Amino acid sequence: MTTLEAAFARTRAEGRAALVAYLPAGYPSVRGGIDALVAMVDAGVDVVEVGLPYSDPLMDGPTIQAAVEAALATGTRTADVLATVEAVARTGAATVVMSYWNPVERYGVARFATELAAAGGAGVITPDLTPEEAGPWLAATFDAGVDPVFLVAPSSTDARIARVAEVTRGFVYAASTMGVTGARDQVSDRAESLVARVRAATSLPVCVGLGVSTAAQAAEVASYADGVIVGSAFVRRLLDAPSAAEGVAAVAELAAGVRRP
Repeated sequence: MTTLEAAFARTRAEGRAALVAYLPAGYPSVRGGIDALVAMVDAGVDVVEVGLPYSDPLMDGPTIQAAVEAALATGTRTADVLATVEAVARTGAATVVMSYWNPVERYGVARFATELAAAGGAGVITPDLTPEEAGPWLAATFDAGVDPVFLVAPSSTDARIARVAEVTRGFVYAASTMGVTGARDQVSDRAESLVARVRAATSLPVCVGLGVSTAAQAAEVASYADGVIVGSAFVRRLLDAPSAAEGVAAVAELAAGVRRP
């Protein structure tokens, strides 16, 4: 059983959805980012997404972009991302990387998958990679033993969902909306029907992300999904913190508040 499978098996046994939390590596520093993620795990996060900072994000809203740009400005590189994964995975939490495709391809497809596995990483979410273009990546992740995670959206046809489910391992990432990341007043009412459509195509866990930032929103999503993905709300806590230590305390407080037994 992979660490992702174990995480979802545990949350199912506990009768709750998994809390999946995102932070980009390298913000406010490599060490500071690790401290924040470990504190989030201690506060109840089940699955960690470590973002790979990239200069041309397509899916990220202004909050995540601000942290990513700061991480890049201080020199965060792929080696730092892998070091972050290694430190967080050491806690026992299922740890995946969230990355656009260009950095992975530039680093080397097989090299990235192999080094991620060596660091204890469980999988990689690639929002801009389509199944049709993922042949070498699927082979590399299979050889390395890490899970490739693909996305579906409310606009995805049933045929597209079936194609994504066919190549995805670990869990399916269901984007609740067609927009970019960021906190919203309410979660899209199309998310629940999207989860039902994915479940018709696969037995994999389905996690919903984009726009989830409060305990009430998380509870709503947890009522129909296997996992609740929270990103921008955590990043905002770090951005607004007067110091790195206060940022760590703030994200831990949010993690404890968002998680529902």
